[in-house]
Parts: sequence; structure tokens; C-alpha cells
Amino acid sequence: MCATNPSPSAAGRETTENDAPDVSGAPAPIVRGEPVQVSDGVYVIPDRRVELVPNVGIIVGEKAALVIDTGMGPGNGAYVLRQARRLAGERRLYLTVTHFHPEHGFGAQAFEGAATMVYNRGQRDELHRKGPAYLDMFRGLGPNIAAELEGVEFVDPDLVYDGQTEIDLGGHTAALRTVGPAHTASDQVVLIDDRVLFGGDLFETRIFPITPYFPPHDTDVDPERWISVLDQLSALGPEVVVPGHGEVTDVSLIHDVRDYLTYVRDEAGRLRAAGVSADEAAAAIDKQARDRWSAWERPEWISFTARAFYDADKRTTTS
Repeated sequence: MCATNPSPSAAGRETTENDAPDVSGAPAPIVRGEPVQVSDGVYVIPDRRVELVPNVGIIVGEKAALVIDTGMGPGNGAYVLRQARRLAGERRLYLTVTHFHPEHGFGAQAFEGAATMVYNRGQRDELHRKGPAYLDMFRGLGPNIAAELEGVEFVDPDLVYDGQTEIDLGGHTAALRTVGPAHTASDQVVLIDDRVLFGGDLFETRIFPITPYFPPHDTDVDPERWISVLDQLSALGPEVVVPGHGEVTDVSLIHDVRDYLTYVRDEAGRLRAAGVSADEAAAAIDKQARDRWSAWERPEWISFTARAFYDADKRTTTS
């Protein structure tokens, strides 16, 4: 969930879903292009920095292949399935998603009957709990987006796990780990052969972290725990890091995102302790972060992150 067409900052007033960046003029969120090999047996269909298109993973082993994320809607899901079949041939297919957001998992119906779908329990439950509302919200973001969501049907996974599980693809092992709540209540990372890390929207290249903090409707994002999750992922020492959006890179991306979140946390706590209001704190942090990370896109999300930390600090203080 991200945006490339800036709207006025929401800093200085209560943030809602309507304050999220305006994507109505963005290109159609269509997964395109050939899979690119980023490591032995590991392919990525790059997002090309197109709004609401994820980096899609396809890992091909000797006996099975795993697809990570589907793109938004049945058309994108069908395209990803064709690319996976082209690489995997008649090997068994698995599908998993990094989190339930529409551009990452709302193409899963194309895989029904063609792949074994594996989610963590929280992903399945979050899809049940929030899927219809997010479908309606995303349909309202613009005609190009609504067109890709035409005909979306929600499908349940074939296998559900708790904590973590592994899929032996033959010569390659995919470790699926539940790490949420962070960006969402049920984030999942996928580590291939202890070398290649798919992290969904826990980190994005040169993009301010997307913090879907819309009180009172959706407050599942946990920014403090998000920092801890990034520490854990950094300690894994992955050689290749595949973000939810943006270019494939290395572990330095995880450090960069952690540094940003830590900065916002510390500033939100400091300003709140000084008696600064939430509106004023969000505005101040917004300005400072835009200057400090001037090369990053989607600065409209800064104020959402600031408010999430401000309110989390408030809850901690009053508990």
C-alpha cells in the first residue's frame, strides 16, 4: 500500500484514510515484465516503481516452486501464475503473501486449484476481518485501481501455520516466519536458503514506510515492534533483500528504515513529553524528516508514522 502522487500533508490535523496520498492519477497497477534472477533459483518480477505494484517473487526448486505475492486483482494474479508456470514447468506450485493488503494478496483467486496456498493464521484472520473494507477503500482510490479489482473474490489458504514453517522446494528451502504485528497485524517474511529475504512492506527502497494508522478504524500497526522486527531481520544477515516496493538491494535497506523509524519514535516521545500536541508534533516531524530523507518518496506517510508513535507513547505513559 503506497502512493506516488503527493497530496497535501495531513500534518496539523487528525489523519484518516482520506488523508493518505492521492493515487487517482497514477498508472494502472499492472504487474508487467519478465522475472529477473536475483540469486540462484530466485526470481523477482520488479515493481518498476509503479504505484500499487509489488515486487513479486518466484523461487524455483528441483521439485516445486513458490510464488510470493500476487499483484492486485485476478488479472495480475493470472499474469503472475503464467510467469510462475513458465519458470516452473510442471513442478508443484505454492503461493504465499507477505501481508493481506490488496496489491500483495488480492490476486490469489487465480491460484485456486493451481497452487497450494500457505498463510500464517493471522494473515487468514486479518483477510477475513479487513478484506472487504480494504477492497471498498481501494476501489475508491481511482478508476485504474478499481478496474484491476473488478471481480475480486476472497479465497482461503489451503494450509495455515503458526509461528513459522518451511517449504522444501528441492535444493532450495523457503522459511516462512510470522513477524507481525508491525506494518500490519500479521506480517510475514520469507527467507530463502538463509540468503534472500522477502520482507513485504516492512521495508521499501527510498520510500517512507507506509503506516496504515487510521484511528479508530484501523490501529493494528505497531511501530515500536516494527523496529524490533527490523533488528531481528538485520541479524539474519541476508545477502539479498527484496522489499515490498522499490529496487532489490541488500541489508543496508533494513538499517535505513530502522534509523528512520527510530528517529520518528524518539522525536514523537520527546515532543509529547514537552507538552507539544499531536498535531504540532506531527507537523514538526514531517518537516524535519522531509529534509533529512529528501531523496525518499511518499512523504505524506510521515505524519501517520508520527501520530502512531505519539499515541503509542501516550498509551504507555497512561497505562
